[in-house]
Amino acid sequence: MGLFGKGHEKPPKELVNEWSHKMRKEGYNLERQIKAIQREEEKTKKLLKASAKRGETESCRILAKEIMKARKVVNKLYTSKAHINSVQMSMKNQLASLRLAGALEKSTQVMTSMQALVKVPEIQATMRELSKEMMKAGIMEEMMEDTMEMADDEELDDEADEEVDKVLFELTAGVIGKAPAAVNDSLPTGELEGATGVTPSASHDDDEDEEEMDEMKARLEALRS
Repeated sequence: MGLFGKGHEKPPKELVNEWSHKMRKEGYNLERQIKAIQREEEKTKKLLKASAKRGETESCRILAKEIMKARKVVNKLYTSKAHINSVQMSMKNQLASLRLAGALEKSTQVMTSMQALVKVPEIQATMRELSKEMMKAGIMEEMMEDTMEMADDEELDDEADEEVDKVLFELTAGVIGKAPAAVNDSLPTGELEGATGVTPSASHDDDEDEEEMDEMKARLEALRS
């Protein structure tokens, strides 16, 4: 049996074209996830500003942490897209070399990028499948099973306060987040109206904002899972 369940393996050119197609598809998938997370981030910003106007410091910090986590996820997904683009470029080079050498060549660039991509939960299954196919075709050597990156929570805890204060400072024009010691249990409502763009007339939306806040945290968690 061949690589794809047939009596013989597919020609190298066909293999490369299939891999390129799968890489493009996963790149589009990552882009959709990035946009979805960014939409949720914008909604969370709105809730944070509304909470700041009401003087709800603890809610503001919770929402700021959600924004911080969302941004970290987006940064990782953008890095993964860069690795996918690197593999796609290597696939083009493989097609060019086929005309001269008549066979696929081992690629350190592909090896490095695929090692990073198999650790990305959003595309892990596809990348592992492609890695096995590329190893059998001779483009890659067998990869060692690295420990999965599961330290996100610990990394967040180490610098959480500092990063949360940066987000709060950014979204409230410096009214909150100047320094951890400067964050009080209540906030000056008048100062925040200009910074957050929320006026007293919006108070009738408080209950709705609270419900939306709970839904927002659930959606952000689902996007990261």
